[in-house]
Amino acid sequence: MDIAVEGGTLRVLTWGSGERVVVALHGITGSGMSWQCAGNRMPDGWTLVAPDLRGRGCSADLPPPFGINQHIDDITAVLDHYGEAEARPVLAGHSMGAFIALLTRDAHPELASRTVLIDGGLPLPFPAGADPDQVLDATLGPAIERLGRVYPDEAAYLDFWRAHPALAGHWTADVEDYVRYDIQPAEGGVRSRARPDAVRADGRDLLLGAERFGDALERLPDPTALLTAPMGMFGAPPGLQPPELVAAWSDRAPRLRPSLVADTNHYTIMFGPRGAEAVVSALTSPLL
Repeated sequence: MDIAVEGGTLRVLTWGSGERVVVALHGITGSGMSWQCAGNRMPDGWTLVAPDLRGRGCSADLPPPFGINQHIDDITAVLDHYGEAEARPVLAGHSMGAFIALLTRDAHPELASRTVLIDGGLPLPFPAGADPDQVLDATLGPAIERLGRVYPDEAAYLDFWRAHPALAGHWTADVEDYVRYDIQPAEGGVRSRARPDAVRADGRDLLLGAERFGDALERLPDPTALLTAPMGMFGAPPGLQPPELVAAWSDRAPRLRPSLVADTNHYTIMFGPRGAEAVVSALTSPLL
């Protein structure tokens, strides 16, 4: 379905038809399809709603501005749409989506019943005096380069992802659906739907927003699950939210409830059975 937002409509994918709703946000180069593995495991009585964030998936044609503040406005519209449900939605996010969920709940605590953070949400230290664009190139440069690359055909794009170190040995129908959903025609072949300019704008906000994210963590209104993976974006340690960072923020944010999902990486915490089962449990089981 499509929900009206500034500049057009936001594409929203849904799984289930229950009255309890989860609004689930994907990562910086992903799409709503990253939630399919969890969506297919939601229990009766629940619906999982996963928007394609502005600049990604079938929301790629939405115009600028990009950045975290625009995502907050867009997700506020989605939460408003489901505001007539029997209970306020659960707001969840993976990777960049966790940071958006955190700030959206902080800005509009009345619109969601609680928040679930998945391998994201804890600000990483930013070197004093560093150039954010240089840091962005060092961290997200390969991902941004991939978004601008044209592949000869769908098979070549699938082969690229099959060889990804975090997914090698973990290829499933859900992963293939996710990758196929991201493909769009381009001159000379196919490319990702995700817009490099949107990814770059969001990446800068993530790098420069440490104080803002930290303040929101300290103001969490209720117990908040944080699921983390021990392995990172390339299938090896450390994870994106390493144990020492989790421990530091657990002291500063007393309502944070961290849980390590063993034998997962930044992708398989969403795409693998072990990760998806842990995610669904966190989405549907309120913390005390």
